Formats: sequence, C-alpha cells, structure tokens
Amino acid sequence: MAGHSQFKNIMHRKGAQDAKRARIFAKIAREITVAARSGLPDPGSNPRLRAALASARSANMPKDNVDRALKRAVGGEDGTVYEEVRYEGYGHGGVAVIVEILTDNRNRTASEVRSCFNKYGGHLGESGSVSFCFERIGSLEFGTDKFNFDRVFEAAVEAGADNVETMGEILEVTCSLEVFAHVRDYLIEHLGDPLQAKVIWRPLNTVNCDEDTAKTVIKLIDVLEDNDDVQNVYANFEVSDEVAQKLSM
Repeated sequence: MAGHSQFKNIMHRKGAQDAKRARIFAKIAREITVAARSGLPDPGSNPRLRAALASARSANMPKDNVDRALKRAVGGEDGTVYEEVRYEGYGHGGVAVIVEILTDNRNRTASEVRSCFNKYGGHLGESGSVSFCFERIGSLEFGTDKFNFDRVFEAAVEAGADNVETMGEILEVTCSLEVFAHVRDYLIEHLGDPLQAKVIWRPLNTVNCDEDTAKTVIKLIDVLEDNDDVQNVYANFEVSDEVAQKLSM
C-alpha cells in the first residue's frame, strides 16, 4: 500500500534522527516485563518474550537492562502492574489513529493521550471507532545494512509470509496472524534478529493529506511516541511523493 509505505518511510527517517536511546530501552524493557508475566519466563516457550528479546538485541540494549526487566517480571520486585490498553481516535483531517499502551495508571495515561489529540486538532473516540479502518497482520523489519532483498525474500517465501517490501533502509516482511509465530521463528533462525517483530495495525484505506495536515498528524504521532506509556502508534494517512519528499527533509 503506497500510503502505508510512505508513512513508514517518513517515520523511519525521523526516528533515525530523533530517537532517544533511554526511552527506547525503557519501552522495550516494559514489553519484556509484560511478555514474561503473560506466559512462561522462558523465551523458548513464550513467543511474545522471544520477540521482545530480539528487539532488545537489535537495539543494542545492555544486558543489565534486559536482566532487570526479566527479574521484575519473575520477582515482581517493584510491584508495578502494567495494563494493556488501546486508544482510538481521529487526528487532524480525519486521519484514523490507533495508540497501543502499557500503563500502570490508566487514568493518567488516558488524560495525557486525550490532551495530545486535542492539542493537534484531533479527538479520542470510543473503542472500535477506527479499528475497522485497519487489519491486524504480522510484521518483521530487517535493516538493508545487513540484509539484501533477495535473501530476505527467499527466506520469507519459505517461511510462508505474504509480502516483502523495501521502505528506505528497511525491508518489511508481512504475514497473516495465523502464521506470524512460525514466520517470526523461521526468519530469526535463518536470518538472525529483526529490528522488530510484532503484530501491527495496517490501514485498509487511507486519507490523502496535504503537507500541512501531514505535518500536524506527524507531530501528534511524535508527541504520543514520546510518552513513556505509549508502545505503538498507527495512522492511515497517505501523502503524494512530493509531500513525502518535503516531510523527509
């Protein structure tokens, strides 16, 4: 999907420029803790934990940070309980936005997320108000600095994936939910750790945005992603090649 690709391309470029390692590590650590608590603390029998640990390795997260996150899950040393929450709403220009959260204070997070939407011309909706605009699929990302398209494509076909797409410096492998665990494990075994491996929301339809609208939506996404409780943000906007070029500069 052109809109999906352009959006991801823009965000990857911005991420490379603006990423704050400490915040990235904190989000991964939280996912490791929740993943370990949601099943066995053994990555061999816990697919979600296995994916979280792969993300930690790809981000060069220090082993001490990983160990602390696992210890927190097994020992419950700080007593913090994280709740998984999904918020849905509309950004500027009617762009559908989904925000995935891991929070220890639902009321605080809801207030902060609502404030972000209001500040940038959007509003929160009810659960299910925009999710019909998306589909749930498996996604794995590999960097073109370590992998070429042919190698990833061949492995993806053998694993049973649906598609491989080049997005700037990223090769994204997508597959159905039903085969995601198998595809993920096969690619990790045959290619190595992906930059990320998770279930995502992919737009079924997109909203074409001009430069000003796209800037406002991207600013909303940036602010949301700066929130420690926010794990993932998805939006269904599309821009022309000309606008995408301007936004990536």
